[in-house]
Amino acid sequence: MLVLVSGSNTEQAAAANRAMILSSIQRGGPISRTELAAQSRLTKQAVTRIVERLLDEGLVMEARRRRGLRGQPAIELEIDPEGVFSIGANVDRDHLTIVAVDGVGTVRGRIHHERRFLLPDDFVALMGDALSSFRRRKIIQETRLAGIGLAIPDWLGEVPVIGFPPEYRRWNGYDVRGALEALSDHPVFIDNDANAAALGEIEYGLGTEIDSFFYILANACLGGSLVIDGVRHKGASGIGGEIGWLPVVFDEGPYAGSTQPLGEMFSLFILLDHLQQNGVTATAPSDLLELDETGRKLVSAWLRKVSIKIAQAVVNIGMIVDPEGVLIGGRFPVRLIDELLLYVHEEIARLGAQAPSLHRAAGSEDAAALGAAAIPLAHRLGLPSAEPEQRVRNPLGGHPLQAPDLVPA
Repeated sequence: MLVLVSGSNTEQAAAANRAMILSSIQRGGPISRTELAAQSRLTKQAVTRIVERLLDEGLVMEARRRRGLRGQPAIELEIDPEGVFSIGANVDRDHLTIVAVDGVGTVRGRIHHERRFLLPDDFVALMGDALSSFRRRKIIQETRLAGIGLAIPDWLGEVPVIGFPPEYRRWNGYDVRGALEALSDHPVFIDNDANAAALGEIEYGLGTEIDSFFYILANACLGGSLVIDGVRHKGASGIGGEIGWLPVVFDEGPYAGSTQPLGEMFSLFILLDHLQQNGVTATAPSDLLELDETGRKLVSAWLRKVSIKIAQAVVNIGMIVDPEGVLIGGRFPVRLIDELLLYVHEEIARLGAQAPSLHRAAGSEDAAALGAAAIPLAHRLGLPSAEPEQRVRNPLGGHPLQAPDLVPA
């Protein structure tokens, strides 16, 4: 693809071409200089100059010579895993996960805390400990660290969820960016957890095969993100994809016929609470894999029930957006997501409806943390998924849809 930088100076055009070549190597590697020239419509000489600089910077490497072709074997290029590193963190109402990844997104280190309603000061202390641990164990090269990415739900201290303690409101207005910048001299990037998970899928998951998809993130609460032509679409006000607030209708009980948000029917917290109300103890995702027959039957019945509403949401997404696929990922165990997808498929077939293809997201349990780590890499490599707002963004406050009768106590 030819980059035309209208009205820009030579330096800006050079930067754009460099980013284009890096992106092509990241998405298409191993790839030869000749193939890069054909894709970019730059001259082979221009591509060679850019590649030489990238080799000098250590961002790319010559991986191998391609055999079996006439003439001199072509030297293939790839992103150098040791050329750049990134740290990604996902804090939510039930956990903190921190990962260190290399230039190709491979996890080099992971620290996980299964803790409910972690307060800001505790979060910062655990982040500091994790950064120290990564440095001490030489998991990252400090001089090649692209930055720290944070995936965090918007309105974290505002939306009451099951078990919400009053002190959790300390997250309201908390300067999480300033706290992280005090821990490190490296850039800090912040985005919504569902958007971060979708970014990880764009760069390292099914997004390498599907250009347009809707990502449903099933964590403690429910979130979503829309990707169109490989770019996340956040809407006019920046809150696009909030599927957890999609109104759905009660089918039974005293509230039959009334509506409530989909996120109050389907989330990890709601499933764990459902089990507890039926005498089954489970407090973390791993517990869901160790249930007895009674517990497994309860989970299956719950998944089948919520699949009806999710199927309706998927059909609506298909009619409004028409993406190539809908992905479901998050902290639900893979086995449960696969079972849910089976039920959703069955319900769509029963409805006789047209719907996008359904897939389990590749990122799964650590999707948001891995996506957070992908953010600094995208900026360092100049990928199309990098968004300038992530360098200044803080979690949103003042939820526009929040009302006392719309949130669980």
